[in-house]
Amino acid sequence: MNQNTVNKSLTPALIVLMSIATGLAVASNYYAQPLLETIASNFELTVSQAGFIVTAAQLGYAAGLMFIVPLGDMFERRGLIVLMTLLSAAGLLITALSSTILWVIVGTALTGLFSVVAQILVPLAATLASPEKRGKVVGMIMSGLLLGILLARTVAGLLASLGGWRTVYWVASGLMILMALILWRALPRYKQHSGLNYPQLLVSIIFLFTHNATLRTRALLGALSFANFSVLWTSMAFLLAGGPYHYSEAVIGLFGLVGAAGALAANGAGRLADRGKSGRTTTVGLLLLFSSWLLVAFGQYSLWALLVGIIVLDLAVQAVHVTNQTMIYRMMPEARSRLTAGYMTSYFIGGAFGSLISAAAYQYAQWIGVSVVGGILSLLGIIVWLLSKRSIERANVELSE
Repeated sequence: MNQNTVNKSLTPALIVLMSIATGLAVASNYYAQPLLETIASNFELTVSQAGFIVTAAQLGYAAGLMFIVPLGDMFERRGLIVLMTLLSAAGLLITALSSTILWVIVGTALTGLFSVVAQILVPLAATLASPEKRGKVVGMIMSGLLLGILLARTVAGLLASLGGWRTVYWVASGLMILMALILWRALPRYKQHSGLNYPQLLVSIIFLFTHNATLRTRALLGALSFANFSVLWTSMAFLLAGGPYHYSEAVIGLFGLVGAAGALAANGAGRLADRGKSGRTTTVGLLLLFSSWLLVAFGQYSLWALLVGIIVLDLAVQAVHVTNQTMIYRMMPEARSRLTAGYMTSYFIGGAFGSLISAAAYQYAQWIGVSVVGGILSLLGIIVWLLSKRSIERANVELSE
């Protein structure tokens, strides 16, 4: 498939389909978050032990990013995407059928491992897009991804209130199987010829990190920003289920609708990056991220402070993330899957770390502990960016020349 044919194959309808598929795939990692209180009660777990379910999903996702996503630079992508979607559905089925917490964790990890199909769809969309619209297209696909993450909580809460927490996984598995069939019919066939075998692909990721300061900085910023996101959402169910709120699963799930406002930042951030304003977008995003925790901290006393804090935090995280991806996709078109693997592995390791410390912070210091952890992580992001900004901007200028 030549580049002209590739560009013509990316229709508006296909962009929407890829956005939905990306959101549905990544949502599989987040259904458990509003259900943690219920699952913990079902299996007689502590708060910290229940938080490990989310951590297992993130670690599975990180492993998939490192060891499976690079295959997008070796195999035909449509077939790979369909196969991974079906395997992710299998993981959801295992969770639905689980009789012990061990099987919940196995199913969750397996789902996370293969739901990285979302990260094969994103570089495929970037490849199919014309260069002048790449940031816009990536932003649209990432809107689907963020909506999937956030609306997963809403859907999970509603389904659990209707038929129990296992119903969530039965329905999710069926949707993934249906999506696999649709993608098989709709996606164009595309194979990237990297000329490398599998071990060489993995080694080349390390080489890319070693020789590319932009990738290293963007990966670290991504890890810290997603750690913030996970710190907030992992412990949110515990805050809202307890005093003074005492909300049900269905109501807790509705908070995902509030966070979905962050998806609105995706297209704007991508367009700004296309116009050469990635540095400004990153700076504003990181400052907003830090500011959001001042509002979130008061969430234990004020619902309005919590709601505004959620919106600002998700806007900031998404703006930084879309800008990061748009910038790395401008480098080395023949290595986009490997660039994605390197960047997103760091990103979801950050998320797993955030989930782990969030549950521990809440257990030992309640919501104020969660807020302090988030504030420290966001401040670290600002420091990393200020120390790296000049070299990154020089690299971006050289890249555009």
